[in-house]
Amino acid sequence: MRFRSMLVSLLIVTSILISGTPTIAAPQQSIAIARATPAGQVAMFETEEAAQQHCPTDQVVWLNTKSGIYHEKGMRWYGRTRHGAYVCRKEADAAGYRDTRNGQ
Repeated sequence: MRFRSMLVSLLIVTSILISGTPTIAAPQQSIAIARATPAGQVAMFETEEAAQQHCPTDQVVWLNTKSGIYHEKGMRWYGRTRHGAYVCRKEADAAGYRDTRNGQ
């Protein structure tokens, strides 16, 4: 629980630094951060469910925010990298992120 509250605090601070105001999805107490990228923005979510609500017709993937590589559900690193968030695959592609090449 302590890690989760630290993560939430970190995401809020990051959101404020990036956009000036935090964007919080209140019903699930999840945090969405619009990250500016050369090709556009990606809404990042703390939970898979919150991401799926944002893009109900798209696939949710786990984005390693440090490397810019995303992983699909069932892959080794899905939801497990140290730096990451759940995002919509189409938004990630449009923002210039890419799928893993080794299937992990």
